[in-house]
Amino acid sequence: MSNCLTLKKSNCKNCYKCIRNCPVKAIRFSGNQAHIIEDECILCGQCFVVCPQNAKQIVDETEKVKVFIQSGDPVIVSLAPSFVANYDGAGIEAVRKALKKLGFYDIEETAIGATIVKNEYERILNEEERDVIISSCCHSINLLIQKEFPSCLGYLADVVSPMQAHCMDIKKRYPEAKTVFVGPCVAKKDEADHYKGIVDAVLTFEELALWMNEEHVSLEFETDSNEYSRARFFPTTGGVLKTMKENSKYGYVAIDGVENCISVLKDLEKGKIHNCFIEMSACIGSCVGGPVIEKYQHDSSVKDYLEVATYAGAKDFEVNQPEPGELKKFIKYIEHKLPKPSEIEINSALRQMGKFKAADELNCGSCGYNTCREKAIAICQGKAEISMCLPYLKDKAESFSDIMVKNTPNGLIVLNENLEVQQINEAARKIMNIRSATDVLGDQVIRILDPTSFMNVMTSGKDVRDERVYLAEYKRYVEQTIIYDRESHLLVGIMRDVTDEEYEKERKENISRKTIEVADKVVEKQMRIVQEIASLLGETAAETKIALSKLKESITDE
Repeated sequence: MSNCLTLKKSNCKNCYKCIRNCPVKAIRFSGNQAHIIEDECILCGQCFVVCPQNAKQIVDETEKVKVFIQSGDPVIVSLAPSFVANYDGAGIEAVRKALKKLGFYDIEETAIGATIVKNEYERILNEEERDVIISSCCHSINLLIQKEFPSCLGYLADVVSPMQAHCMDIKKRYPEAKTVFVGPCVAKKDEADHYKGIVDAVLTFEELALWMNEEHVSLEFETDSNEYSRARFFPTTGGVLKTMKENSKYGYVAIDGVENCISVLKDLEKGKIHNCFIEMSACIGSCVGGPVIEKYQHDSSVKDYLEVATYAGAKDFEVNQPEPGELKKFIKYIEHKLPKPSEIEINSALRQMGKFKAADELNCGSCGYNTCREKAIAICQGKAEISMCLPYLKDKAESFSDIMVKNTPNGLIVLNENLEVQQINEAARKIMNIRSATDVLGDQVIRILDPTSFMNVMTSGKDVRDERVYLAEYKRYVEQTIIYDRESHLLVGIMRDVTDEEYEKERKENISRKTIEVADKVVEKQMRIVQEIASLLGETAAETKIALSKLKESITDE
């Protein structure tokens, strides 16, 4: 299979939307990036349609077509009949005028090829003894059967698609011509590449529109009519059947959407359906709901249907019908399946996702797989990662968070904007003598704490950091930090118990105070002693002076 869809890795945001919408789960995730598994992909284009980051790209062949035109060979467009819905009512003549300005030799309707294919279907129903026939117009359905339902290959009409039939007819009439199909489909690029020599290039409506914008070529939105154009119904659900003459031996059923087609193919595998012609389309609404139309300008499938129905004529195109052998297409089984893991491997993967019993398997589909078991198989096959399980990640994150909250020495309390307790850890309960978290969860914080600080933080928007508070009712000192998270609408209170520190501080202050008091008393006593000594010394000195004076006088008298 050609690589028609590519991925812009930088744009992939690990949202799993593509795998959720992929009907055959042909997406592999590695390194948080989505990768298309080419061997399994049926090119329905749903991953391209739903990707919110436009990470999926259709390979553009515009430059290839420009080279064809520059070569001088006649380049003829086979225009898909869904064009009338894509271009809001512009007729084939309006498109022809515009595209000739780009250098195309001519533009024809693929509906001409649809008439050829329809005639071959009628011949098979009338001339061949077949039980069930599935239309082979939609390449995505062909790939679905080739890859997923090989037992139904015998039911698939071995007839070329309208695109191929028309391009073969063009090359008969213009042997030197290059053929370019223009339509809303991704899969047609692969079909053209696989069956070489029929369709030389494929452009989507979007690629053509960008080219026209570059060259400043615009469409004149004018309609035209052609009574011989009934095959213009082909791009609608049941459009093939509308153009066919019914054979009374067969029932006729139109199925659109890959999931619905898968359901019918499963019934076919079980032998539940017989004597039936089944028109299958991968896109809901058929080709008017093609991925390019759906992604860029899909407004209403009803409006698109009415556009096509109004433009279609009542009679068939006049065609030169080829011999049946010329319209044969050999469609073979495409082996792609990865080996299915053993039950031991599947159960091991389930356990890694935290699924230890059946009740753990939520089958929520958030990873993109319908069941946890399907996801486990994909893990074993290297297509998925354990981290894609959102409940597993949530549980893991919550478990880690719980461990952190439970084991931190700081008290944590979380309030909503109504000041109701949402969470409280063991350390906080110990500070406030709360037996169990359930005693306070959901209650107003005023039951256990003064809410003033929390209210001030919420009102002012200014967080409080390391504010020392005395909780009188609990006889505790705490350093309090209060944070208001506006995005989550939560108030988080963090309390560090500093009671022991505060008591130790008080003890040290008491010791210091007492030490000072003792020192003061010692100084006071020393001063008193000094004063007493001084007093005694003063008296002694006076007595000595008197005695010495008397001695002096006595000596003098003699």
